[in-house]
Amino acid sequence: MKIYFSTLLVFLSGFISLEIIYAQDMRAITMAEYNMAKSFEINNLDTETYVKYEVDSDTYILDRYEMRNPIFITGDDGKRKRIDVYKLIARNGLYDLGIIFYYTTEEGKLYTAIVPNYLADGLVWEKYFEDIHSIDDQEKNFVLKLSYVLSREFSFQYMKSTNVELVDVENATYGSDICFPGDQIISLENGNKKLVDNIEIGDRIALLNPITKSISISPVTKLTEHESKYYAIASITLIKVYKSDYVNKTEISLQTKNIRVTPNHPMETESGKKRADEIRIGDILFSWNKSTFNIDKYEVYDIVELSQKKQPVYSIETNSNSSILLNDIAVRQK
Repeated sequence: MKIYFSTLLVFLSGFISLEIIYAQDMRAITMAEYNMAKSFEINNLDTETYVKYEVDSDTYILDRYEMRNPIFITGDDGKRKRIDVYKLIARNGLYDLGIIFYYTTEEGKLYTAIVPNYLADGLVWEKYFEDIHSIDDQEKNFVLKLSYVLSREFSFQYMKSTNVELVDVENATYGSDICFPGDQIISLENGNKKLVDNIEIGDRIALLNPITKSISISPVTKLTEHESKYYAIASITLIKVYKSDYVNKTEISLQTKNIRVTPNHPMETESGKKRADEIRIGDILFSWNKSTFNIDKYEVYDIVELSQKKQPVYSIETNSNSSILLNDIAVRQK
């Protein structure tokens, strides 16, 4: 498993470190800078987004990566890890030297990993992999979780490199429409799926009862397509960790799901009904597992509110009060 994730990290780390410097004048991070940066600390990860370090005649800056919120990953042991990401910048020339990951355990122990920039010497990259595997020996599944965070960032950077139109939430349309974008997926009675914009009145869809946590089937009785606008959309990403222990190894699988709804849409959470814009990191949502016929709990670890493009949004109603399964996640009807 370590070989697989090392290979994945080589690719992802190289891509992400190239991505952060593509618009800058470039120079390689040196081994001395790499080792020095491991001692850089953030006093308060909740409030400090821009920190300077004076080293001899040089100044280095820690700048929170794209002003992202911290990422929380909880295993099936209930323990919660926190990951904060900062850019490492040389003030003289404003060179991006790499990315620093601050990984905090549930006991408050802090580990630091520095992804060198793309131009770094091979010895620096070798040192990076030695360091993260050394941490992995102390902190179980550290490399797995680092691979996951880098994979997530790779997919985001890939999306940005395409021609997807991103409109800041301040310019997005809010209103009374409680809806889904057309590219979300609805589960049907026969196990098949349909995109929301292909759903028709009479389609028999799967529903989840919020009280009994049982699955039922009901026909769509009303389908509304709302005018195409730059709607504000809440994108909620969830994670579940599956772990299997064997005699000589432990297999871990990180399962993720994403749903996108208007911010005012009512969601089904473990603590009751909440609007999408009231959902917080750590909230628990429910997912239908078609393989085991069980209801799985997924934890919210990231929420982004943006308008991706001008599009219609849709509302779906049935004769039941049970929740619709949107991308296999339970969301309330109106």
